[in-house]
Amino acid sequence: MARRPALRLDGRLAVVTGAGSGMGRASAELLAARGCALALVDRDAAALEALAGGLRAGGAIVSTHVIDLADLAAVAALPDAVEAGHGRTPSILLNCAGVSMLGSFEQATLEEFRWVVDINLWGTVAMTKAFLPSLIAAGDAHIANVSSLYGLAAPAGRVPYVTSKFAVRGFTDALRHELEATDVSVSAVYPGGVQTGIIHHARVAAAVAPGAAARAADAQAALYRTTPAQAAERIVDGIVRRRPRVFIGRDSRLSDLVTRVAPVGYWNVMRGIVAAAADTRG
Repeated sequence: MARRPALRLDGRLAVVTGAGSGMGRASAELLAARGCALALVDRDAAALEALAGGLRAGGAIVSTHVIDLADLAAVAALPDAVEAGHGRTPSILLNCAGVSMLGSFEQATLEEFRWVVDINLWGTVAMTKAFLPSLIAAGDAHIANVSSLYGLAAPAGRVPYVTSKFAVRGFTDALRHELEATDVSVSAVYPGGVQTGIIHHARVAAAVAPGAAARAADAQAALYRTTPAQAAERIVDGIVRRRPRVFIGRDSRLSDLVTRVAPVGYWNVMRGIVAAAADTRG
């Protein structure tokens, strides 16, 4: 298939989930600076309004939508709300929302495991399903789904998160192949360690002692090197260039390489790097 031309951002309407903080917020700010109108989605109403206020002051057209992505009925109703608020359909969907959890597979309950999958995977799937008809109708559109370095490599201690992010990876790749004859291009985004609050706001499995969770979270955060603004630059560049795979950070690129070269043996190296972050024993 012929290479698609770059996607023009000026004048577009973009839907961004997880817009209240981290990479979602930084990406929304950058998209606005590049001329996009925005439909911002998050479960944190105060964070959304704070972001929206700043963007509107800069001249951006912004709507806010307070939704828990685990609420599939609310997600299904969102396209109508976005179109009503903006008078048009979006041509960019950035699925950036995500959650994490501290605790081993043995420590986590099935309900806790499912909560992570419901947000990270089903939230992404449901948003894509809801907006795909509009994106196809808009023509010249793009979907970007955020997976993770942990959608490339699978460390101990993060089984629910890894499961959800590998699933996002597979969903995104298969969707790209289904849509290759349309005007909708698709990116899978693989952030490495980005300095967001996700790990310190992670849910803690009920079986994990608070002190052990705090130590693991601090150890995980210590591995993060990339700022949200740097991540946003890569995400938006990937949207413009319609890149099938977007790697954020040297750690992400290295993980992609090592897991392909040594799909089993990479754990011999990774084990030591993430040992403290994976240890949630009392």
